[in-house]
Amino acid sequence: MTPAIHFTASHAAPAQEAWATLTARHGQAALERADLVVALGGDGFMLQTLHATQGLGLPVYGMNRGTVGFLMNAYAETGLPDRLAQAEETVINPLRMQADCTDGGRHEALAINEVSLLRQGPQAAKLRIHVDGRLRMEELVCDGALVATPAGSTAYNYSAHGPILPIGSEVLALTAIAPFRPRRWRGALLPKAAQVEVEVIHPERRPVMADADSRSFRDVIRVRIGSATEIRHRLLFDPGHGLDERLLREQFV
Repeated sequence: MTPAIHFTASHAAPAQEAWATLTARHGQAALERADLVVALGGDGFMLQTLHATQGLGLPVYGMNRGTVGFLMNAYAETGLPDRLAQAEETVINPLRMQADCTDGGRHEALAINEVSLLRQGPQAAKLRIHVDGRLRMEELVCDGALVATPAGSTAYNYSAHGPILPIGSEVLALTAIAPFRPRRWRGALLPKAAQVEVEVIHPERRPVMADADSRSFRDVIRVRIGSATEIRHRLLFDPGHGLDERLLREQFV
């Protein structure tokens, strides 16, 4: 039996065209009555869809109508019911970020890929890093630093020369962005349960912003990052093309 599908699409023309074609063929279930969600777009739109459907517990099957499509399946107009019936599920947990700012504000956000701290001005950031309440680095001089999940390890983390993490590795990557001191520090692998606190040194002279999956907060003085294991995102992939295979493949290109 064909499941009740709720289709959603990015604003890009290829995604909108795919949405029109597929809803005409399969109908459009209301989100509250759907068995699953089919997201049409790129990786950025997949992240938006996962955040938007977070409290519904629905699996999400993405089809690439964007550029990279690391979190997506290949697009095809036909055969969707069979692909959904055979799809394999991967469950991932996001990160929770709590950021304190110079104006006294406190902000929380969730990140499926990574939480990043980035310098706002011309001077390098100076960061102090604690892990599970213990000081691990007195001063990191850099353009920024990030904590990435396995699902997000091939995104900004990989561009910053961080490691690719297998999806079931139960670890997080702590990666420096253009580090100046210590010059040779390449980051660290942390247990998934680790609680990371990053303190900004001299925030008035060296301002820093924090970003969680494109939700940004300026002028932060302290950022706390940890896994939100109570939140489960369910992604569906075609057999043989799941996140495990994609993460492995990325290391041989």
